Amino acid sequence: MQPSDVIVVMPTYNEVGNVEAMARGVSIHGYRLLIVDDSSPDGTGQVADTIAADNPLVEVLHRSAKEGLGAAYSAGYEEAVAKGARITCGMDADISHDPVDLPRLVAAVTDGADIVIGSRYVKGGGVSNWSFARRMLSRGGNYYARTLLGLGVHDATAGFRAYKTESLMALEPHTCEASGYGFLVEMTYRATRAGYEIVEVPIVFSDRTVGDSKMNLSIAFETLRLVTGWGAERIVRRLRSWIPRR
Repeated sequence: MQPSDVIVVMPTYNEVGNVEAMARGVSIHGYRLLIVDDSSPDGTGQVADTIAADNPLVEVLHRSAKEGLGAAYSAGYEEAVAKGARITCGMDADISHDPVDLPRLVAAVTDGADIVIGSRYVKGGGVSNWSFARRMLSRGGNYYARTLLGLGVHDATAGFRAYKTESLMALEPHTCEASGYGFLVEMTYRATRAGYEIVEVPIVFSDRTVGDSKMNLSIAFETLRLVTGWGAERIVRRLRSWIPRR
């Protein structure tokens, strides 16, 4: 496994103040970086093009419109596979995910895991610069998803991930229902149902200092609606399995 066998997919939308530092942090490991920009009006895409012109490890995928995190990741993953990635990673562009942690996620995949999650909620992980309310909302959402969907992970909403590429594509991310952060839960749920080995590696999540969060009520409600629906379907399947067949 060579560092260039790893491609990091990083969706961007209005991250002009962060993208250069993130590109530098990723490429210092020798990993390739694919920036997926959804036509950011602040010029993020143009800055990314300038970075790519000077750094052979960086490429940019321009998309015509903002269609949500799920669609951006899906497009980026397909592009990474086409470019020969053996390990495909995903991470935020707002410096909340520290590129220093990337080699630990990659190492866990090379050790045999199908999916590795940079987790805030396992021993050694955590968050910084969050209010008490935000901490409780995040933990509560993860507990709800874990309980309702029978997930064996503590941080199903985490976007800092590394995938064995063949396992990733078998999950068919382009068919996911969720367009927002629920995409991350959906991918975790699909992986759990497929029996994949999922490993959580502790990371410390630091709140952004530049730019604005993309989280809003619409995205939160979409995630809640979908998780509740998947949970109900899971319960129905289990009930049916208990009914004796004639």
